[in-house]
Amino acid sequence: MELHVNDFVHIQSFKHDGSLHRTWSKAKVLEVSAQQIVAVTDRSIVVEANGRKWKTREPAVCFFYPDQWYNVICMVRKTGIHYYCNIASPSIYDGEAIKNIDYDLDVKVMPNGQVKVLDEEEYFWHARKMQYGERLDRILHNELRRLLQVIEEKKSPFRKEEVLDYFQNYLSLL
Repeated sequence: MELHVNDFVHIQSFKHDGSLHRTWSKAKVLEVSAQQIVAVTDRSIVVEANGRKWKTREPAVCFFYPDQWYNVICMVRKTGIHYYCNIASPSIYDGEAIKNIDYDLDVKVMPNGQVKVLDEEEYFWHARKMQYGERLDRILHNELRRLLQVIEEKKSPFRKEEVLDYFQNYLSLL
């Protein structure tokens, strides 16, 4: 099954050991290309691995890449665009959902440009517990450095205008 613009799609995030980490009930697809899938979550139900459910509070423009070891969630708030980046395996769409493996390391970018790397302790704990190995550890840290460079250079999707254009496109589809 192919993914198309205007489709609704589930998003599933797993852990390295294959266990389900988190699921988003629906996202509206805005773009599908060889380089990326762009979708918007808006009041989507999120189910955590432990069964806890919650609903997203604000719309978010989400960028998933088939050849990048991260994905980017751009939350559209009154205070500006808040970016939450997950270091994760490249994302795939398999006919059921957009899927990736979450590798714990996260980067938060505030509207004022402040950047913070999160969850380093969780990463080291899971790396030992799930035996990520040296090669994967090198890949993930190289990708983290590359992501920080993309943020610093304000490349896609870290340009407010780009995110707002996608968001306006989403609103026009409603």
